[in-house]
Amino acid sequence: MVILDVDGVLTNGAIIMDDLGQESKLFHARDGLGIYMLHSAGVRVALLSGRRAEVVEHRARQLKIEEVYQEVYDKVPVYEKILEKNGLGDEEICYMGDDLIDLPVMRRAGYSAAPSDAHPLVREAARMVTRARGGQGAVREVIEALLKASGAWKTVMEQFDR
Repeated sequence: MVILDVDGVLTNGAIIMDDLGQESKLFHARDGLGIYMLHSAGVRVALLSGRRAEVVEHRARQLKIEEVYQEVYDKVPVYEKILEKNGLGDEEICYMGDDLIDLPVMRRAGYSAAPSDAHPLVREAARMVTRARGGQGAVREVIEALLKASGAWKTVMEQFDR
């Protein structure tokens, strides 16, 4: 399973708010296709965010991500709930985060990743630091690396070789 933070990972971390308080975020299409690729390889995806935003729910529905946890400041208890719900152990999780709030889960997950613009301590704790910044295809980099390492890359790519 891949568990992703949202702000600074799936987005560039900017929060765009209009005069009515409506929030917008920028998501990268390549990350979305990467999540589709994970699904096609049988890998589950969950979102675990410290903030709450309706736009995250919309994006999760588009990407067919069923497990979305928002407004979670202490991520470890929810992480443990995800593990229990899915019958998984730490070693079966890839977690990607970008800020200090993510460190406790990153230290538990079997594989951890961070975008290139993550907090320095988060980059130091990550097993993989992407070339891309958060919200600019960093998630896709991690997904491709995971699919290649697991041997699923060739099978996933067959759908694009038609």
